[in-house]
This record gives sequence, C-alpha cells and structure tokens, in this order.
Amino acid sequence: MIIPKLHYIAEGDSPKAILENIQKACTSGAELVRLGMENASEKKVLKIAKEAIKITTHYQTRLIISGFYKVAKEINADGVYLEKTDSCPTLVRKHLFSWQSIGGAANTLADCEALLDKEIDYINLGPFKSDVTNNDLSPALGIKGYTAITNVLKTPKPILGFGGITLEDVPDLLKAEISGIAVSKAITQDFDSIKTFNKLLNASSTQEQRHTFE
Repeated sequence: MIIPKLHYIAEGDSPKAILENIQKACTSGAELVRLGMENASEKKVLKIAKEAIKITTHYQTRLIISGFYKVAKEINADGVYLEKTDSCPTLVRKHLFSWQSIGGAANTLADCEALLDKEIDYINLGPFKSDVTNNDLSPALGIKGYTAITNVLKTPKPILGFGGITLEDVPDLLKAEISGIAVSKAITQDFDSIKTFNKLLNASSTQEQRHTFE
C-alpha cells in the first residue's frame, strides 16, 4: 500500500468552509485529504463525509476520516486516522475493508513501537512545533526529536511529521528520515503551496528508493 507523502488536514470554521477547502486542495493537486472534525457527532461527520467523498472521488484524491471508522467504512473512504484517544487499531482493522488504510498518532519511540505491533500502515509522529493555542498537544519534537526516533526505529512503514510544518521545514525533515508530512494551516493559507510541498517531498524519492533497495 503506497501512502502519499503529503496529507492535507482539512480545516474550516463551518462544514461549508471545510468542504470548500477540500475542493481547493483537490484542484491544487492534493493526493490525500484528511477529514477531522473535533467534538462533532458521528452523525454530523457522516453527513459532511458523504459530501467530501463526492469531491475527492471526482478529483481522484484519497479521503481519510479521523476517528470515525464506521463512517470511513460506510462511505468507502480510503482509510481512517486514529489519535491516541481513539479506538485501538487492531479493533478498527476488524471493521474495515482490507484495502482501507489505518494511520496512527505517536509522540515517542514507545508510541511508534506500539503502533507497529498493531499493524498500522503509517505513523504520524509529532508535533514538530508546539502550538500555543492548544495545551493538549504532546511536547514538540523538533528535528532532534525526530532524528532520535528514526535512528532507532527501523521500519519500512512511512513516518509522517505533523504540527506547524511549513515549506521551509521540509528539507530538514527529510534529512531526519521523515518520509512525508501532514499539513493544515500552511496549505489552508495558500493552496498553491501544495505543488511546492509535493516538489520538495518527491525530490527525495529517488534517494529513498536507492536507500530502500541497497
């Protein structure tokens, strides 16, 4: 299962704004969009997800649902993304179609190892930077934190960085052996940046292939 290197975490202050941003991301070349709605009910998420999948299918963009795996299955989304507080990936796997992917959130080496034991398809490791507006986030890892984990964690599964990542951060993240990124704010502020993010991330793919096969 090939996981795209750039994940756009859709945001917006209303369902309409979220759907508009998904549309903009798709027209700007996003390969994967994640729908995550904090504190929304499953019913509300299902309603918006049904609209979102119409958009992403039209553009052949993948759609991932945060948390609500039953919604992901019902609308035939490409997969589900699980925070630490969501259901266990092993349980979720039993409910999904075999082709649907599962990603999980991690902040430490121990978190990553636990997720790998549960057979997830990729890990979102972070946050990269701390977010002053959100006190619930785990400590920021920075480049040193990522390197400390990737040096020890030898896995073919993609490790994606997240948390306040901008275009300027990508080269250093790739040096830290992060294989992709999940971005919200930097893309929402400028959807044209998707093309630049993709260029920066894919510039490393020849090296990665060489690295993988040697």
